[in-house]
Amino acid sequence: MALDAAVLALLAKELKAELLDAKIDKIGQPTRDEAVLTLRTRTATRKLLLSARSGSARAGITTETFENPDVPPSFCMLLRKHLIGGRLLDVRTVPSERILFFDFQCVNEMGDLVRRTLAAELMGRYSNLVLIREEDKIVDALKRVDFEDSAVRQLLPGLTYTLPEQPDKLPFLSAGGAAVVEAARALPHTAADALMKSVTGIGPVLCREAVWRTFGAQEPQADAMTQEQAQALAQTVDEIIRLYHEAPVPTLVFSPEGKPTEFSFLPLTQYLPRCELREYPDFSSLLDDYYRTKDRAERLRQKSRELSKQVHNLYDRALRKQTARREELAQSEKSDHLRLWGELISANLWQIPAGVRSVTLNNYYTGEDIAIPLDPRWSPSQNAQRYFKEYKKKQTAVQMLTKLLEESAVEIEYLATVLDEIGRAEGERALNDIRMELKGQGYLKYFKLREKKQKPADYIRYRSSDGFEILVGRNNLQNDKLTLHTARGKDLWFHTKNAPGSHTVVMSEGRDIPDTTKNEAAMIAVWHSSQKNSAKVAVDYTEVRNIRKTGDLRPGMVLYEHYETAYITPDETAIEKLLEKA
Repeated sequence: MALDAAVLALLAKELKAELLDAKIDKIGQPTRDEAVLTLRTRTATRKLLLSARSGSARAGITTETFENPDVPPSFCMLLRKHLIGGRLLDVRTVPSERILFFDFQCVNEMGDLVRRTLAAELMGRYSNLVLIREEDKIVDALKRVDFEDSAVRQLLPGLTYTLPEQPDKLPFLSAGGAAVVEAARALPHTAADALMKSVTGIGPVLCREAVWRTFGAQEPQADAMTQEQAQALAQTVDEIIRLYHEAPVPTLVFSPEGKPTEFSFLPLTQYLPRCELREYPDFSSLLDDYYRTKDRAERLRQKSRELSKQVHNLYDRALRKQTARREELAQSEKSDHLRLWGELISANLWQIPAGVRSVTLNNYYTGEDIAIPLDPRWSPSQNAQRYFKEYKKKQTAVQMLTKLLEESAVEIEYLATVLDEIGRAEGERALNDIRMELKGQGYLKYFKLREKKQKPADYIRYRSSDGFEILVGRNNLQNDKLTLHTARGKDLWFHTKNAPGSHTVVMSEGRDIPDTTKNEAAMIAVWHSSQKNSAKVAVDYTEVRNIRKTGDLRPGMVLYEHYETAYITPDETAIEKLLEKA
């Protein structure tokens, strides 16, 4: 669900209590839709995340770590210019609006104290961050809105900042239960839908909760409710409003699969007993847990978009070249008739007159007559030599095309592994490792790492339930390092069969590896491959001493023999428990 105005107002109170009078130390913009403000209070340092991403717009204190781009975006530079060193004066909201205002006292270029306001508009696909100066004048917006985008409300530098137009609905938190239910009864919808269409300031989940607490699964039509039903629903609404003002409890709903699905300021009993309700100490930590997985995936998608597009183009080009070569090979293989024509002409030179365009000769292999085209400009002997030369050329082409097809098949397989790496990359450093790998292979000629020294990423480390260390390579270069240098002969190596994926090695340390650890390592190998969402995936495994690499193999590619194959369905929960935390 999206943040509603009710939860946002409670969040504003928490942020004000936690960050009031804090000073801005740093500002970063890890992705185009997010800004991270590092604020220092008297007792601690906090990171304030402001996200204007349409699918996960939010604000709150976060414990996540972020990788900022090498070159800060222009809006990030603007925020640094106006807000660095500023002191937080207030965090406020507007009733029934999903907008947070952060007021800062800053120092301008002249050394004067000025007031700057950063508005976080968390309104779904209209989410935005807007910097405002005195007299409500807009300095700039993360996403500028001009007259073509909206004829009603523009967000451009120099314009006066105005609030969005308020809908003609009752404010849920201040109208009272009787008024809210009376407005809903006038609509020909189910009770929950009618509540949603009658009020502002809350989301659908709270409307459903009010109806559930009143009627259970027997939801009535709003316009068909009796007076007793209406009174009961009004009492429930009043109770929800009381809980909001007196005892809000940040609550997150987890599905039976363990994934966060909904949140609110009170226990959502409509999801019991099939779901788990988990209470949090504050809304910042709740939102951090709710959006973490979705945000991480979106950040990586944004960061890897350009690299993924480049490799996809290389992959598609390799496929097109392979198709063209196969067609050319098929044509070249149909060349035996050229040799035959040359032989027949050479054997019958005495009876072929000069200057003719074709001749019919007997094929002494089959006894049939064959019509052979000739070039009248050349003698019969020259025509025969022309056919022999063309035949030899076609045979050479067959040899070359066969070799090129083998090379292109290797290239396609390699680029498929790179695409898989990009899809599983966990940050900017991992993507830079892939870029360096591609540069080493001659694909990215002009890439240059901006950081002078970058510490190599470590292997992904797991610990089996039997206590064995399991290492996983993050990219092709690291796969080679793990298999050919880190692992030893008796260690056990795993890889998904005929599919891109990471090398996975169980470090035996001279001990026998039990079947439980083998099964867990096979699951991990599948999880770090292109087949992670499949069932009964074939995984080859063998001792490291059975693996070799020749000089013509691309990074991450090896040869192995004397192996066994297991069929595995990965279990994300089990794999997560085995992961060693950094």
